[in-house]
Amino acid sequence: MADLGIKAGDKVLLVWTQPSAPAALKQYAEEMAAIVGADGKVSVENMERLLLSSHSASTFDCVFSCLLADSSSIHSSETLEEIARVLKPGGKLVLDEAVTGAETQSVRTAEKLMSALKLSGFMSVTEVGKAELSPEALSCLRTATGYQGNTLSRVRVSAFKPNFEVGSSSQIKLSFGKKTPKPAEKPALDPNTVKMWTLSANDMDDDDVDLVDSDALLDEEDLKKPDPASLKAPICGEGAGKKKKACKNCSCGLAEELDQENKGKQKTNLAKSACGSCYLGDAFRCASCPYAGMPAFKPGEKIVLDKKTLTDA
Repeated sequence: MADLGIKAGDKVLLVWTQPSAPAALKQYAEEMAAIVGADGKVSVENMERLLLSSHSASTFDCVFSCLLADSSSIHSSETLEEIARVLKPGGKLVLDEAVTGAETQSVRTAEKLMSALKLSGFMSVTEVGKAELSPEALSCLRTATGYQGNTLSRVRVSAFKPNFEVGSSSQIKLSFGKKTPKPAEKPALDPNTVKMWTLSANDMDDDDVDLVDSDALLDEEDLKKPDPASLKAPICGEGAGKKKKACKNCSCGLAEELDQENKGKQKTNLAKSACGSCYLGDAFRCASCPYAGMPAFKPGEKIVLDKKTLTDA
């Protein structure tokens, strides 16, 4: 009993299963009752009736399941969840279960048992010990599960319920921003130095204070409006035997001026009609009309002729 961690004042639930001997079960419960004392309590419950019991949530400090040597059973997920429900936050569970080296449909391995406990809400799951099954427990398990292998053993596992109620919530404060370091404390200034560089309202009215007029800093040349031609960069405009070329980021207006000149050249290069009837269609066009073969168009509509058409004409 000492290795189970029971202490005075604890409320304990002892879960048993067939074929536990009544005398052994009674002796086990009396030994636990002697440890917990008058302030504690020991409740005995059959595993098959555990889900139908009326135990309130978070009632017991410890739950011990199938610890009698002559009994063994498989703990279902519903049974483990019910044990977790009736345990107090931080409560302890100790159980014995038959396991096998290779998992089968009816009996699981020790690793699968520990995984099932974690999935049921338990933490700090630890394998405490391992032993052989008694002939009575082995016979009962084979009858219940139909397992006929010879690799069965009895493993004891302890686990704890987390220190909070099922369904409880708590606010978590997260800060993803960069923490700005606190500014260093400014060194203390000498009072005499602060006074020297401080200009009060009374000092402004003092005749001894000479203030400079900002307008007096400008001469006549600064006030004249500059000539736009002088604002152009040296490489803008005509160079020595070079064509006009605007800068990449022209801001003096040369780029717009050159664009206008290019558009004027394009207009002058357009073919002109000598008879004025070219837009009516081929029936009204001359034999050497550059628009021959083209559909009629509206007067004044821009028609672009390719170089081959102009050459043939």
